[in-house]
Amino acid sequence: MTISIALRHRFGAFALDAEFTVDKPGITALFGPSGAGKSTIASAIAGLFRPTEGHIAINERVVFDSRDGLFVPPRARRIGYVFQDARLFPHMSVENNLRFGWRRAAEPASESDFAHIVELLGLNEFLHRRPAKLSGGEKSRVALGRALLSSPSLLILDEPLAALDAQRKAEILPWLERLRDEALLPMIYVTHAYDEVARLADTLVLLHDGRVVAKGATFDLLPDLEFASLSGAAPAGAVFTAIVSAHRENEGLTELLFDGGFLIVPRLDERIGAHLRVRLRAEDVMLARDAPSAISANNVLPASVTAARVADAAHADVQLLCGATKIVARITRASLTRLDVKPGMPMFAIIKSVIVEQR
Repeated sequence: MTISIALRHRFGAFALDAEFTVDKPGITALFGPSGAGKSTIASAIAGLFRPTEGHIAINERVVFDSRDGLFVPPRARRIGYVFQDARLFPHMSVENNLRFGWRRAAEPASESDFAHIVELLGLNEFLHRRPAKLSGGEKSRVALGRALLSSPSLLILDEPLAALDAQRKAEILPWLERLRDEALLPMIYVTHAYDEVARLADTLVLLHDGRVVAKGATFDLLPDLEFASLSGAAPAGAVFTAIVSAHRENEGLTELLFDGGFLIVPRLDERIGAHLRVRLRAEDVMLARDAPSAISANNVLPASVTAARVADAAHADVQLLCGATKIVARITRASLTRLDVKPGMPMFAIIKSVIVEQR
């Protein structure tokens, strides 16, 4: 799936002038602060908004071109759209809400596909309920199912978790991970939430004041100090994919292999060879110039310094390369001076804690 977007439009003092291409599968996050233009771009892709100027092509099929006066209506674009609020029909059961999207699909899914999506999103026990009897997270899952049953070629999720509290977000995030990994459907994910990007996105488009200021692989951008400056967010310690390589049954530990070495984590209930997404918090990475000995940390990784910057009055961020993996350590400015950190310097990254998620 390739999506090519070039849009220009003015809303009073706000000017949207954004251009980018999505050429990789998985979830592409449109990320940035409120008012950056994320939802406007998503609406334009779906055909819910017609910009003054621009061009949108989905898999080489042009759906909007201002020069030729071409505008394909929303229903003909085969795009599933999930809004911040679920927008379910309150008088219908969950099953009828799902079948509403299914019946209106240009190429309706089979009954077996219907059953698969119900199972994929864990909706079997809710089919006879009405939306008023569902939690916020359950409503979001039904909205996802209805969008999927419209047989879309692309799924757009516009701030799907913004209206949920922390408990409901925690409830639905695993379902979004499962959808990403099993549905094999390209997705545009609109959000201003850093943690959602780190956990879900494969590709990242950073927007600010209606313009694209950075684009690339999530694993490369989130631990990048320049990206942190552009986004105004603290850098991730690291985000990368790892493979379960061994279980140390007697010690209650699991070994994860990644492009930079091995990580040791508490025993995971995952098969050998499983691919997982791993995150490190910059605050959980310590640095040493010499290989430490007689310490409790299980993970000490040789690396080299690639950049450093002052983060605030007390802290500094140090970016390292461990194999091909970027890692950032947030240390004190006093430690930065004491270690005399410079680009190219060999260093050891001591990992205090690891976050392991489904891939």
